[in-house]
Amino acid sequence: MRKRTILVVEDDPEVRSYLEMALGCQGYQVEAVEDGEEALARLDNHNGISLVLLDILLPRKGGMEVLREIRALHPDLPVIVLSGLSSPLTVVEAVKSGATDYLAKPVSHEELAEAIRKALGENGEYTTNTAAGSPQLEAGPLLCPWARSRTMEAMLNRIGASDVPVLLQGETGVGKEVLARQLHARSPRARKPFLKVNCAALPSELIESELFGYERGAFTGAFRNKPGKFELADGGTILLDEIGDMDFRLQAKLLHVLQDSEFERLGGREPVRVDVRVMAATHCDLEAAVREGRFRADLYYRLNVITIRIPPLRERKEEIPELAEFLLRKHAPPGERPPELTPSLRRALLAYDWPGNVRELENVMRRYLVLRDADLIARELSARSLTRGVTSMPAPSTEVAMVAGNGRHGSLLDKVDAAKREAERETILAALNATHWNRKRAAELLGVDYKALLYRMKKLGIGEKTLPANGRATTAAAGEVFA
Repeated sequence: MRKRTILVVEDDPEVRSYLEMALGCQGYQVEAVEDGEEALARLDNHNGISLVLLDILLPRKGGMEVLREIRALHPDLPVIVLSGLSSPLTVVEAVKSGATDYLAKPVSHEELAEAIRKALGENGEYTTNTAAGSPQLEAGPLLCPWARSRTMEAMLNRIGASDVPVLLQGETGVGKEVLARQLHARSPRARKPFLKVNCAALPSELIESELFGYERGAFTGAFRNKPGKFELADGGTILLDEIGDMDFRLQAKLLHVLQDSEFERLGGREPVRVDVRVMAATHCDLEAAVREGRFRADLYYRLNVITIRIPPLRERKEEIPELAEFLLRKHAPPGERPPELTPSLRRALLAYDWPGNVRELENVMRRYLVLRDADLIARELSARSLTRGVTSMPAPSTEVAMVAGNGRHGSLLDKVDAAKREAERETILAALNATHWNRKRAAELLGVDYKALLYRMKKLGIGEKTLPANGRATTAAAGEVFA
């Protein structure tokens, strides 16, 4: 891939040196200047800059003024603002002046890399088509066969171009936020902010101030006005994640925003008008929540204009190899070729049911990038499958228990117990083999206490692994090891 050039505008030499080093390690070419006038001159003299990292506090010409001039002269150039001032008013001013993103100092290597990837349209985000002036999508984790079919593509384009609320339903980890960002990228609001609020992560009081902001003096500790996410997302899109867990009282205020496009800050008296597209995501069954009185019916019908159900990974297993290869490329260090999916690993990936969906697959691929041992990853997946099989094994039915209690078929219970013991034994052996018989690591893999694992091994007759002359692995008798 052709190296992109990033212009760093930073007057602090230590911060400038850190940014040059961090960006260089990520494979970018870097040009650094000390003030805003130098930056503008550099952009005028040469157009090979792909992105600008701009500090707010600059000598000679302030960062906000420089940002507005860059946006006037180069409307499509991504500009990420860096600042030690974390005031929401500063964020609002930067966004309104045309900032692509805003990072508070000190910024971590990971935050910087993620912000640049999004701004440049890498790894599934959108890029700007300067000829047509419209966002274009690249392949991403959700844009595999399920979403790249001609019918699905056409539907996503129509939904993205509309301005109606969208409800995204699916299990945890299927990629609801990714799809929401893709829809935002296809919309006329693509150049405006996309903000996400997790409704389950904070108490209802904090969620209300996070969404709608507050006025100075609204409560103890409110020393200044604070805009909420709806104000910050004005003109753009807001994603309400896990909306099924939102406090019932707060649902009424959200309904008011959806109906009238206005709200009042906490402690405020004047209405605040906003133009925001609302998307909501949940893993809950909202219809059941409405029936149980946990979710407002009027809010549900207001959100349920268009509903997209994202199927879990176990229902689209044909996509797993392509997803796995994409994730390996995504997380591979710059300039390093990712490992291939061996036949045994491919079979293990397809056999596993992925309760954590795409998020779990991503974690497994990152582990594979570090360990570079396909057989080990395959064994671990097999061990996880066995563990889930034991924990999800149904109890004997009432009919079986009653018959056994009558004494006519007492051997049925014995068979059930024997099957459970054999399943437990196979699970423990699979974990031990996956960790090369490191019992502490096996205990961690199984999620049990180390001493409890030793006890179960002794109870089930599992001893130390031995390797006789014929080269075949066996287990010694329990009494020989634990006596």
